[in-house]
Amino acid sequence: MTTTAFVGGRILTMAAGPEPEVVVVESSRIAAVGGRALLAAWPTATVRELDGRTLCPGFIDAHNHLSIAALHPRWRDVSGIASIEALLEEIRRQAVAEPDAPWVRVCGWNEGPTATEHQGVHPTRIDLDGLGLDRPILVAHYSLHQGVVCSHGLDRLGIGRTTRAAQGGEIMRDAAGLPTGLLVERAWGGAHEASLAAYAEPGRWGEHIVARAHQLLSQGITAVHDAACPPAAEAVYTRLAAAGALPISVVMMPHAAALLHNDLGPRLDGPPTGEGDEQVRVGAAKLFADGGVSIALDVTMQGQVLRFGTTMDDMAGHLLAARQRGFRVAVHAMGNVGVQRTIDAFVAAASEAPDDEHRFRVEHAGIASPAQARDLAALGAVAVVQPGFVDHVGRQSGGVSFDEHAWLPFRDLAEAGVVLAASSDDPCAPFPPLWCSARGVDRTTRDGLRFEPEQAVDFEAWLRAYTSGSAFAGGQEGERGALIPGLRADLVILEGALVPAPPPRVVETWVAGVPAYVAGVPG
Repeated sequence: MTTTAFVGGRILTMAAGPEPEVVVVESSRIAAVGGRALLAAWPTATVRELDGRTLCPGFIDAHNHLSIAALHPRWRDVSGIASIEALLEEIRRQAVAEPDAPWVRVCGWNEGPTATEHQGVHPTRIDLDGLGLDRPILVAHYSLHQGVVCSHGLDRLGIGRTTRAAQGGEIMRDAAGLPTGLLVERAWGGAHEASLAAYAEPGRWGEHIVARAHQLLSQGITAVHDAACPPAAEAVYTRLAAAGALPISVVMMPHAAALLHNDLGPRLDGPPTGEGDEQVRVGAAKLFADGGVSIALDVTMQGQVLRFGTTMDDMAGHLLAARQRGFRVAVHAMGNVGVQRTIDAFVAAASEAPDDEHRFRVEHAGIASPAQARDLAALGAVAVVQPGFVDHVGRQSGGVSFDEHAWLPFRDLAEAGVVLAASSDDPCAPFPPLWCSARGVDRTTRDGLRFEPEQAVDFEAWLRAYTSGSAFAGGQEGERGALIPGLRADLVILEGALVPAPPPRVVETWVAGVPAYVAGVPG
């Protein structure tokens, strides 16, 4: 049994009480926390000098799509393309790289202007058809809320001139009524599912997950909540954990194989929230209240009413069904209409079982009012937010603000008493917690736009959100998220001041009392 005593730096326990001078780790657990007198009680401990650095619990990314992000190295990244010609060339290369794949998939498409100020790239099925490939093509948007497919893809999905999209989705059409290839929100879920099928071989998928997990460890992330985990991915995680091959802990948030659909079908008869152990556990069922690129808004801007966006009208019914089967629930709500529908569904579920600890999760809460923040607090809800969104949401908004609703209302939520859990939404946005935290503090985009700075939250509050806040969101507070005797010894050592510019950096990550990443040391 190994024993290590950390001394000589700042120790953030994320628990009540004064900051200690010593943390003792014995085997995989926190054994003791207190003053230097502890060292006398542990005479055989290896004393680890922090040399002025900061020790805190391992980071928990409470909204991460690890099972999807792990596959991204298989596909060409088209996030930086500036023309249709460049996009088509990347698709050609992907087709050559994987000649046997049933679908040719590229990822990261962003139709908006980039730093080079081009006017955006808007491919259609006609552009894709011009490649002459004999397989379906999917250009997946970085948000995972829309994509463009070729004519072969439309045929494979059964989409034609008269096909109607399922509620909550849209099949975009040209002036003649023909599909352009752009599938939005729920309409693209089938294309995502179909194109992913060839990559679901458990062994290789598991290898990709392990590789991605090591990247997360380098940024201090020791656990994630996979925030839309289909049954096939749950099986891969369970297999890895049983083999002792999963480098980080995972909370699997059950979701349908067709992304953005709320019907979990037979999965509701499977293991409910809480089943599992510290390595892999079932989390809250993941549902959607509105879109991600077509967010549902009802706001005023300089007195003018703006109403638009996509709602998922079946969410409330599926939420109640999940609660009745023993699942906690987490609801994607990006626009204020989505947030309100989520609040209403939470209220209805709470009235059905008023004595339950529902621990409702609202994912994103991207645009909300102070009154909605207070309603979430009254429900005991957790807001799983993404400080890194300040960058791309700020740029996309163009600095537009609303009269009574805030974009990314971190401070409003915190001041109302809502527990903040921090996350990235990887691969839809950058995942390093310290970079993301810096955005949540300075509220500044990469191109210098100050984005609703009154909603800033301080750096140490973000560290709490990435540790104890995320642990609470995932029902993990009894095992991790704080430096308390008995909890798991997942640790991060930070070098540098806890400020946004420049933010500190991760120099070591420990998992269950063992170093899993050391800066400068090959993995």
